[in-house]
Amino acid sequence: MVLKISLLVVFFAVMLGVGIYSRNKAKNVNDYVLGGRTVGPWISAFAFGTSYFSSVVFIGYAGQFGWKFGLASTWIGLGNAFIGSLLAWLVLGRRTRLMSQQLDAKTMPEYFGKRFDSKALRIAGSIIAFVFLVPYTAGVYNGLSRLFGMAFDIDYRICVIIMAALTAAYVVIGGYMATALNDFIQGIIMLIGICLVIGAVLAGKGGFTEAVKSLSQVATDPSVTTEALQDGQGLFASFFGPDPLALLGVVILTSLGTWGLPQMVHKFYAIKDEKAVKTGTVVSTFFAIVIAGGCYFLGGFGRLFGDQPGVVNTDGSIAYDSIVPSMLSTLPDILIGIVVVLVFSASMSTLSSLVLTSSSTLTLDLIKPLKKKPMTDKVQLRLMQIFVVCFIAISVVLAFNPPTFIAQLMGYSWGALAGAFLAPFLYGLYSKNISKAAVWASYILGVVFTVLNMFLHFIASPINAGAITMIAGLILVPIVSAITPKVDKKKVDEMFTCYDKTVVVPETENLGR
Repeated sequence: MVLKISLLVVFFAVMLGVGIYSRNKAKNVNDYVLGGRTVGPWISAFAFGTSYFSSVVFIGYAGQFGWKFGLASTWIGLGNAFIGSLLAWLVLGRRTRLMSQQLDAKTMPEYFGKRFDSKALRIAGSIIAFVFLVPYTAGVYNGLSRLFGMAFDIDYRICVIIMAALTAAYVVIGGYMATALNDFIQGIIMLIGICLVIGAVLAGKGGFTEAVKSLSQVATDPSVTTEALQDGQGLFASFFGPDPLALLGVVILTSLGTWGLPQMVHKFYAIKDEKAVKTGTVVSTFFAIVIAGGCYFLGGFGRLFGDQPGVVNTDGSIAYDSIVPSMLSTLPDILIGIVVVLVFSASMSTLSSLVLTSSSTLTLDLIKPLKKKPMTDKVQLRLMQIFVVCFIAISVVLAFNPPTFIAQLMGYSWGALAGAFLAPFLYGLYSKNISKAAVWASYILGVVFTVLNMFLHFIASPINAGAITMIAGLILVPIVSAITPKVDKKKVDEMFTCYDKTVVVPETENLGR
């Protein structure tokens, strides 16, 4: 216990120290929200990756989808790496940085407002972002409860309060730069931790080969498979698992969904230069392969721990959030301490990104446009710092009394945000022909479809519902744009000049001229 607590104390001290170190780099709104758009490649890449993967992935999704799909759940991690990270950087990174600077946009709602010349779109976008980021934040806390109960004999609410207070402190003091630097440190901890944990867990089951052999002998659970595969043996060690279509839905939501999440796209706004884009693309992809691939790969062996206390409820249902903690419960104390710090790192990096995004969105996209008198930089900065504290307080209250559907609500949160934002954001970067009405259509589709499905359940899985919403938005936006008035051509042409400016580069970067 002393060892585990000591690791946490050192971890907390470093996080707070980084916040204090970064305070001189957060003196104005641009620095506080974007780090002055001077964030280098490694820090940008780690900020993207650590914001992507939280305790929700490590504890919740890895346990749940590993149980349902077996080793095939590793495809989710690979999808996160190559679609959610590599393609996101290639398709969105450079263009987002150029267009957001051209528009002087610091948030996603501000991008919509300026790109489509609509104050109403900006305000509506800020409301959507705030409403659906709150449950996401609460879910980050919720993922810690089982793990903390396994590692320490104290109420996990104490853990929530400590994490919330520490995150609030370094975000309020240091803003985006403190968040990004801490993300870098937390990312290194996550890389080392996941490798050690996978090795230790597999060693406890006789090694990789023996663990796969044992998994191949597990009968398929009829409650989570298609009828044709109910009597299958060995499906949990197979290439695509017992339910490939459901697996595809999870890959789409958790991979393509990041393209429309405000806190993820925000990382591209702050990139320093071209080198940061190129290096960040490679580093971010590598990070995602190790972390996401490792988490889901580990979760794929979950059924080998089905006999552990707490995994199967008294009514026969599966406690998915208990699977990964049960896998870790037999590890040596030093490894359990590392795991606790690992999950704290994953959770705090995501939490800091969420609260900074929410506070800046409320201040810059809701309050500022509605104010008749201009707001000074100092007032905006103070408001954002206040909202950081308020947002964390609200999420703590939800985490203390989570509704029974909090895990499902995570899927709804991603579905609504990405369903509303992904299509108009992506098309808006590449096409001059996207209309204001198309953005409204995407907003309505993402929110209304998600909310209706929460209560009517016409699509049983919120994961599949979110994936369908995103794909529907990608189809709907160009159709609506084709039949509705476009944004003023002169204004749009001026926006797109950021892609056409001539720059001088070294010959080594311009082969074949």
